[in-house]
Formats: sequence, structure tokens, C-alpha cells
Amino acid sequence: MATTLLVVDDHEMVRRGIRDMLAGSDVEVVAEAPDGDAAVTAARRHKPDVVLLDVRLGDTSGLDAIKRIRSSAPQSRVVMLSAFDNPTYVARAISAGAHNYIVKTATRRELLDAIQGAARNAPPARSGEFRRVAGAMASRDASGDADVPLTPRELQVLRQVALGLSNSEIADSLEISIETVKEHVQNMLRKTALGDRTQAAVWAIRHGIA
Repeated sequence: MATTLLVVDDHEMVRRGIRDMLAGSDVEVVAEAPDGDAAVTAARRHKPDVVLLDVRLGDTSGLDAIKRIRSSAPQSRVVMLSAFDNPTYVARAISAGAHNYIVKTATRRELLDAIQGAARNAPPARSGEFRRVAGAMASRDASGDADVPLTPRELQVLRQVALGLSNSEIADSLEISIETVKEHVQNMLRKTALGDRTQAAVWAIRHGIA
């Protein structure tokens, strides 16, 4: 039996490309949608096994549509598709109930594995960013302390770390040196007792900072 799929992306070219990529497989694209509202309607109507949902849908966020889709079609699994391998997006997708998260550079085999795995409710690949962030979210080390005395500048840096910005990008954004950014990052990690930037991004989301 074919796995039924709803493809949600605001670019027709991307939707067509995904349909062409999946041609000849046991995944059947039963519907397409350009935005969150249309996705909810299509999910309710077609009840697909899997919804492949872009993170960014024009001026709106696909992340905001996950819970609505899951509510309208609770039997459907959501796989996020993104051009951004960003731990903040991944953490938000996990929190909203997504089953997996893959990037648009994925191969046809990786895309099929993600869709078919979601349809079977199989765990995401161990090597993927989704499993890494999910592990950080489940870890005690990622919980941190909400009352950590971060300085205003450290909070600024933390928010930008959670957005996936590099030290260089943060330095440009805040008009400070890269060395100063590195110092703030190290201080922030030390105060929160977190192991790396991914855990910091998760911690920021949990505590409403990002």
C-alpha cells in the first residue's frame, strides 16, 4: 500500500520538484498546499499518512501550523522540510509535535526514508539533527536554571545563538568584536551549565527567551 503525502510549500516549483522526485516510489502525493490554512484544510480532507511541511511559508511560519494540522488530522505525521539546519527550528518543531526534520539538500533516498519512516512511526535517523536536538531537550543538562543571572548582553547573544547565527554574524549584528562574542558565549554556557550552542538554543526556547 502506498504512503500518502501532503506537500506544503509556498513555492509551486518546490512542490512540483518534490512530486517529480517521488515519482516511481511507493509514496503518493495526494494533495499540495501553499500555506498553513490550506494545509489544515487539505490534511482534514485527505487524511494523509505524512505531511511534508516547509518551515517558512511566505510571511508565515510552518512551525505555527504543526499543531493545527495535528489537531485536524491526528493520524498524520508531520515531517518538517527546511533550507535551514537550525537547532532553534528543530527544537520548535519537536515541541509542536513534528515527527522529523530534514533539510532541502537531502537526497531522494533520505527524503523517502524520512517520509516512510514517519508513516511507520519509526524513530528518525540517529545521525540527524532532529535526534541530536531531541536528545538535548530530553537531557537534564539542557533544562538549566531559569533564574540564571545573565547580563543583558549575554541575553542578546543567547537569542542570536538560538537563531542559529554564527559568532561572526552575531558580532556584525551587535556591532562588537568576534572575541567579545566568544567571551559572552562562554560566560553564558558556564552560567547555564550547558554543554554547547544546541543545548543553549533549546534552553532559550524552553524559558521563552528565543
